[in-house]
Amino acid sequence: MSGKWIAALAVSTVLLAGQALSADKKVVAVSIPAADHGWTAGIVYHAQAAAKEVNAAFPNVEVVVKTSPSATAQVSALEDLSAGRKLDALVILPYTSEELTTPVKAVKDAGTFITVVDRGLNDQSIQDLYLAGDNIAVGRNTAKFMIDKLGGQGNLVVLRGIPTVIDDERIQGFQDAIKGTDLKVLDIQYANWNSDDAFKLMQDYLAKYPQIDAVWANDDDMLLGVLEAVKESGRKDIKLALGGNGMKDIVKKVIDGDQMTPVETPYPPAMIKTAIYMTVANIVGQAPVRGTVKLDAPLITQENAKEYYFPDSPF
Repeated sequence: MSGKWIAALAVSTVLLAGQALSADKKVVAVSIPAADHGWTAGIVYHAQAAAKEVNAAFPNVEVVVKTSPSATAQVSALEDLSAGRKLDALVILPYTSEELTTPVKAVKDAGTFITVVDRGLNDQSIQDLYLAGDNIAVGRNTAKFMIDKLGGQGNLVVLRGIPTVIDDERIQGFQDAIKGTDLKVLDIQYANWNSDDAFKLMQDYLAKYPQIDAVWANDDDMLLGVLEAVKESGRKDIKLALGGNGMKDIVKKVIDGDQMTPVETPYPPAMIKTAIYMTVANIVGQAPVRGTVKLDAPLITQENAKEYYFPDSPF
């Protein structure tokens, strides 16, 4: 969370301190997927931390966090969260866009401020605030580093996540950046943002292609599987294996000067915390936060990696 938001909230707290808080509490519901892989585990961690901090700082605000293991469960969670009480705000990271659009619209129609994080809804008019990372930049900045490090030539293999807009944007950014170079993508397949699936796919790539100069797994959970497969193979031709999302294990590699994984690109799960704080600023501090916020995806290098390293986070 940036210092400017901490400062803004501190000012709001001071302003409120002398006021009688006789009104009912403002309720901010946070609906997020359950921790089914590393990144969503980070989402849960930072959402719960933000709720604890806000509830302690603002006596007239109640932040309630609810996790859901499926889209169907998240629809039910929204019904439970709004049953018998008015929600002043909803911060939601939809499990899927299609299944959550109509239920979130129902909450919106009841007069609730809607903040959507990461996975957008099919109807963008529902959201008052949208916050996400720059997926195109994740792909583009990774590709630019590879181009520079490999001298603009070499054989690449790529691992995709799952068929989503997020994945499409990362691939678009990467492919657009390598156009006009002599970097050749030998193969590109889905590994479902899963370490085990990536391990098996990388084994297939290693068996199929005798010369691979670099690997891009567009998510760090997959990168872990890639690195294990490369290690077991004993292959020495692979110069770079890069990922994305800012997993602490990968950021630590960057800090330690790892030769195969010397850089990283952030797509921090802590964005949920930023979204919660901005939403609270809107309802408590009367700060105008409507619109779209896109977080940058600068390269994480050995020089700045400590800024992105959160050892206590599950991701």
